[in-house]
Amino acid sequence: MKIFDSHTHLNDDAFYSNVEKYAQHAKALGVVKLANVGSNQVLNDRSLALSARYPDMYSIIGWHPEDSIHYHDEQEKLLIEQLQSPKVVALGEIGLDYYQTTSPRAVQKQVFKRQIDIAKQLHLPISVHNRDAFEDTYAILKEMNVSDIGGVMHSFNGDPEWLKKFLDLGMLVSYSGVASFKKTREVHESVRQTPFDRMLVETDAPYLAPEPLRGKQNEPAYTLYTVEAIARFCDVNPDDIAAHTYANALRLFGIED
Repeated sequence: MKIFDSHTHLNDDAFYSNVEKYAQHAKALGVVKLANVGSNQVLNDRSLALSARYPDMYSIIGWHPEDSIHYHDEQEKLLIEQLQSPKVVALGEIGLDYYQTTSPRAVQKQVFKRQIDIAKQLHLPISVHNRDAFEDTYAILKEMNVSDIGGVMHSFNGDPEWLKKFLDLGMLVSYSGVASFKKTREVHESVRQTPFDRMLVETDAPYLAPEPLRGKQNEPAYTLYTVEAIARFCDVNPDDIAAHTYANALRLFGIED
Protein backbone atom coordinates (compact mmCIF):
# COMPACT_ATOMS: atom_id res chain seq x y z
CA MET A 1 0.00 0.00 0.00
CA LYS A 2 1.24 3.47 -0.98
CA ILE A 3 -0.50 6.52 0.50
CA PHE A 4 -0.14 10.21 -0.40
CA ASP A 5 -0.92 12.62 2.44
CA SER A 6 -2.07 15.47 0.24
CA HIS A 7 -2.24 18.12 2.98
CA THR A 8 -0.11 18.18 6.11
CA HIS A 9 2.06 20.56 8.10
CA LEU A 10 5.46 19.15 9.03
CA ASN A 11 6.47 22.79 8.63
CA ASP A 12 4.46 23.54 11.80
CA ASP A 13 6.18 24.19 15.15
CA ALA A 14 4.77 20.89 16.42
CA PHE A 15 7.01 18.95 14.02
CA TYR A 16 9.66 21.16 12.50
CA SER A 17 12.44 20.38 14.97
CA ASN A 18 11.98 16.62 14.56
CA VAL A 19 10.79 16.08 11.00
CA GLU A 20 12.89 12.95 10.41
CA LYS A 21 11.07 11.08 13.18
CA TYR A 22 7.65 11.80 11.69
CA ALA A 23 8.80 11.12 8.14
CA GLN A 24 10.08 7.69 9.12
CA HIS A 25 6.90 6.84 11.04
CA ALA A 26 4.84 7.87 8.03
CA LYS A 27 6.76 5.55 5.72
CA ALA A 28 6.40 2.70 8.21
CA LEU A 29 2.60 3.01 7.85
CA GLY A 30 2.69 3.29 4.05
CA VAL A 31 2.57 7.08 3.70
CA VAL A 32 5.33 7.45 1.14
CA LYS A 33 4.62 10.95 -0.21
CA LEU A 34 3.23 14.09 1.35
CA ALA A 35 2.62 17.77 0.67
CA ASN A 36 3.52 20.33 3.33
CA VAL A 37 1.14 23.25 3.14
CA GLY A 38 2.00 26.84 4.00
CA SER A 39 -0.18 29.72 5.11
CA ASN A 40 2.18 32.67 5.63
CA GLN A 41 5.78 33.57 4.88
CA VAL A 42 7.31 31.53 7.70
CA LEU A 43 5.40 28.35 6.93
CA ASN A 44 5.86 28.79 3.18
CA ASP A 45 9.64 29.12 3.67
CA ARG A 46 9.70 26.01 5.86
CA SER A 47 7.68 24.00 3.37
CA LEU A 48 10.13 24.85 0.61
CA ALA A 49 13.06 23.91 2.84
CA LEU A 50 11.55 20.51 3.55
CA SER A 51 10.86 19.84 -0.14
CA ALA A 52 14.47 20.64 -0.93
CA ARG A 53 15.65 18.24 1.76
CA TYR A 54 13.29 15.27 1.28
CA PRO A 55 12.70 13.69 -2.16
CA ASP A 56 9.14 12.55 -1.33
CA MET A 57 7.93 15.83 0.16
CA TYR A 58 6.29 18.53 -1.95
CA SER A 59 5.21 22.10 -1.30
CA ILE A 60 1.85 23.84 -1.45
CA ILE A 61 2.36 27.49 -0.57
CA GLY A 62 0.10 30.50 -0.27
CA TRP A 63 -1.65 32.76 2.22
CA HIS A 64 -4.31 31.31 4.52
CA PRO A 65 -7.46 33.39 5.07
CA GLU A 66 -6.51 33.90 8.72
CA ASP A 67 -3.21 35.43 7.56
CA SER A 68 -4.73 37.41 4.69
CA ILE A 69 -4.73 40.61 6.72
CA HIS A 70 -0.92 40.54 6.50
CA TYR A 71 -0.81 39.95 2.73
CA HIS A 72 0.55 42.91 0.75
CA ASP A 73 2.42 43.73 -2.46
CA GLU A 74 5.85 42.65 -1.22
CA GLN A 75 4.47 39.36 0.09
CA GLU A 76 2.78 38.79 -3.24
CA LYS A 77 5.99 39.43 -5.16
CA LEU A 78 7.84 36.89 -3.00
CA LEU A 79 4.99 34.38 -3.29
CA ILE A 80 5.03 34.54 -7.10
CA GLU A 81 8.77 33.96 -7.07
CA GLN A 82 8.54 31.03 -4.65
CA LEU A 83 5.65 29.42 -6.51
CA GLN A 84 8.02 28.81 -9.40
CA SER A 85 10.25 26.57 -7.28
CA PRO A 86 10.51 23.11 -8.85
CA LYS A 87 8.71 21.15 -6.10
CA VAL A 88 5.77 23.49 -5.62
CA VAL A 89 2.72 21.52 -6.77
CA ALA A 90 -0.16 23.86 -5.89
CA LEU A 91 -1.06 27.26 -4.45
CA GLY A 92 -2.61 27.09 -1.00
CA GLU A 93 -4.05 26.88 1.36
CA ILE A 94 -6.26 29.73 0.32
CA GLY A 95 -9.92 30.43 0.82
CA LEU A 96 -12.32 31.74 3.45
CA ASP A 97 -12.57 31.20 7.20
CA TYR A 98 -15.55 32.74 8.99
CA TYR A 99 -14.83 31.09 12.35
CA GLN A 100 -13.28 33.44 14.92
CA THR A 101 -10.74 34.97 12.55
CA THR A 102 -9.12 38.40 12.84
CA SER A 103 -9.07 38.95 9.08
CA PRO A 104 -12.15 40.83 7.81
CA ARG A 105 -14.27 38.92 5.33
CA ALA A 106 -13.79 41.56 2.63
CA VAL A 107 -10.01 41.19 2.95
CA GLN A 108 -10.24 37.41 2.84
CA LYS A 109 -12.29 37.53 -0.36
CA GLN A 110 -9.91 39.96 -2.01
CA VAL A 111 -6.81 37.91 -1.16
CA PHE A 112 -8.55 34.67 -2.16
CA LYS A 113 -9.42 36.05 -5.59
CA ARG A 114 -5.97 37.54 -6.08
CA GLN A 115 -4.30 34.23 -5.37
CA ILE A 116 -6.60 32.39 -7.76
CA ASP A 117 -5.50 34.87 -10.43
CA ILE A 118 -1.86 34.10 -9.63
CA ALA A 119 -2.53 30.36 -9.81
CA LYS A 120 -4.04 30.85 -13.25
CA GLN A 121 -1.05 32.85 -14.43
CA LEU A 122 1.30 30.09 -13.26
CA HIS A 123 -0.95 27.17 -14.29
CA LEU A 124 -1.10 25.75 -10.77
CA PRO A 125 -4.02 24.00 -9.06
CA ILE A 126 -5.23 25.41 -5.76
CA SER A 127 -5.84 23.96 -2.30
CA VAL A 128 -8.94 25.54 -0.78
CA HIS A 129 -9.64 26.14 2.90
CA ASN A 130 -13.33 26.59 3.70
CA ARG A 131 -14.53 26.98 7.27
CA ASP A 132 -18.13 28.05 7.85
CA ALA A 133 -18.09 29.76 4.46
CA PHE A 134 -19.58 27.33 1.93
CA GLU A 135 -21.74 29.82 0.07
CA ASP A 136 -19.08 32.48 -0.45
CA THR A 137 -16.32 29.96 -1.19
CA TYR A 138 -18.45 28.30 -3.86
CA ALA A 139 -19.51 31.65 -5.34
CA ILE A 140 -15.92 32.85 -5.69
CA LEU A 141 -14.68 29.59 -7.21
CA LYS A 142 -17.53 29.69 -9.72
CA GLU A 143 -17.02 33.38 -10.51
CA MET A 144 -13.27 32.83 -11.02
CA ASN A 145 -13.80 29.84 -13.36
CA VAL A 146 -11.69 27.56 -11.19
CA SER A 147 -12.13 24.73 -13.69
CA ASP A 148 -9.40 26.42 -15.76
CA ILE A 149 -6.81 25.18 -13.25
CA GLY A 150 -8.61 22.78 -10.93
CA GLY A 151 -7.78 22.10 -7.35
CA VAL A 152 -8.91 20.40 -4.17
CA MET A 153 -11.34 21.19 -1.38
CA HIS A 154 -9.08 20.46 1.56
CA SER A 155 -10.53 18.56 4.57
CA PHE A 156 -13.97 18.46 2.99
CA ASN A 157 -16.72 18.35 5.61
CA GLY A 158 -19.80 19.15 3.58
CA ASP A 159 -22.94 17.17 2.84
CA PRO A 160 -23.63 15.46 -0.51
CA GLU A 161 -25.36 18.56 -1.90
CA TRP A 162 -22.24 20.66 -1.40
CA LEU A 163 -20.12 17.79 -2.65
CA LYS A 164 -21.95 17.83 -5.97
CA LYS A 165 -21.60 21.59 -6.30
CA PHE A 166 -17.82 21.51 -5.88
CA LEU A 167 -17.41 18.43 -8.07
CA ASP A 168 -19.41 20.22 -10.78
CA LEU A 169 -16.82 23.03 -10.64
CA GLY A 170 -14.14 20.48 -11.48
CA MET A 171 -12.69 20.31 -7.98
CA LEU A 172 -11.39 17.23 -6.23
CA VAL A 173 -12.26 16.67 -2.57
CA SER A 174 -9.85 15.59 0.14
CA TYR A 175 -10.93 13.78 3.28
CA SER A 176 -9.15 14.17 6.60
CA GLY A 177 -9.71 12.50 9.96
CA VAL A 178 -13.09 14.24 10.11
CA ALA A 179 -14.37 11.56 7.73
CA SER A 180 -13.59 8.91 10.35
CA PHE A 181 -15.44 10.59 13.23
CA LYS A 182 -18.44 8.60 14.43
CA LYS A 183 -20.98 11.45 14.36
CA THR A 184 -20.06 13.14 11.05
CA ARG A 185 -22.75 11.21 9.19
CA GLU A 186 -23.21 13.77 6.43
CA VAL A 187 -19.51 13.50 5.64
CA HIS A 188 -19.79 9.70 5.63
CA GLU A 189 -22.50 9.98 3.00
CA SER A 190 -20.39 12.40 0.97
CA VAL A 191 -17.54 9.89 1.09
CA ARG A 192 -19.85 7.21 -0.32
CA GLN A 193 -20.94 9.52 -3.15
CA THR A 194 -17.47 10.73 -4.12
CA PRO A 195 -16.15 9.15 -7.34
CA PHE A 196 -12.87 7.39 -6.64
CA ASP A 197 -11.15 9.40 -9.36
CA ARG A 198 -12.03 12.69 -7.59
CA MET A 199 -10.92 11.78 -4.06
CA LEU A 200 -7.79 12.58 -2.06
CA VAL A 201 -6.82 11.83 1.55
CA GLU A 202 -4.95 13.97 4.05
CA THR A 203 -4.17 14.49 7.72
CA ASP A 204 -4.04 18.28 8.12
CA ALA A 205 -1.62 17.35 10.92
CA PRO A 206 -1.14 18.33 13.68
CA TYR A 207 -4.93 18.76 13.63
CA LEU A 208 -7.91 16.42 13.18
CA ALA A 209 -6.44 13.06 14.21
CA PRO A 210 -8.69 10.27 12.91
CA GLU A 211 -10.36 7.55 14.92
CA PRO A 212 -9.09 5.67 16.90
CA LEU A 213 -6.66 8.49 17.80
CA ARG A 214 -9.11 11.37 17.92
CA GLY A 215 -8.02 14.04 20.39
CA LYS A 216 -4.33 13.25 20.06
CA GLN A 217 -1.77 15.13 17.98
CA ASN A 218 -2.17 14.08 14.38
CA GLU A 219 0.76 13.23 12.10
CA PRO A 220 1.19 12.09 8.47
CA ALA A 221 1.43 8.42 9.40
CA TYR A 222 -2.19 8.50 10.51
CA THR A 223 -3.45 9.05 6.97
CA LEU A 224 -3.67 5.25 7.02
CA TYR A 225 -6.60 5.37 9.46
CA THR A 226 -8.53 7.77 7.25
CA VAL A 227 -7.93 5.46 4.28
CA GLU A 228 -9.26 2.55 6.33
CA ALA A 229 -12.34 4.51 7.44
CA ILE A 230 -13.18 5.54 3.87
CA ALA A 231 -12.77 1.93 2.75
CA ARG A 232 -15.29 0.80 5.37
CA PHE A 233 -17.87 3.39 4.29
CA CYS A 234 -17.39 2.45 0.63
CA ASP A 235 -17.23 -1.29 1.31
CA VAL A 236 -13.96 -1.75 -0.55
CA ASN A 237 -10.44 -2.83 0.32
CA PRO A 238 -8.23 -0.10 1.86
CA ASP A 239 -5.64 -0.89 -0.83
CA ASP A 240 -8.14 0.34 -3.43
CA ILE A 241 -8.68 3.68 -1.66
CA ALA A 242 -4.93 4.12 -1.21
CA ALA A 243 -4.26 3.36 -4.87
CA HIS A 244 -6.95 5.69 -6.21
CA THR A 245 -6.08 8.61 -3.95
CA TYR A 246 -2.35 8.17 -4.58
CA ALA A 247 -2.87 8.25 -8.35
CA ASN A 248 -5.23 11.23 -8.07
CA ALA A 249 -2.67 13.22 -6.07
CA LEU A 250 0.03 12.52 -8.64
CA ARG A 251 -2.28 13.64 -11.44
CA LEU A 252 -3.53 16.79 -9.73
CA PHE A 253 -0.07 17.86 -8.64
CA GLY A 254 1.69 16.90 -11.86
CA ILE A 255 4.11 14.50 -10.16
CA GLU A 256 5.76 11.61 -11.93
CA ASP A 257 6.03 8.54 -9.70
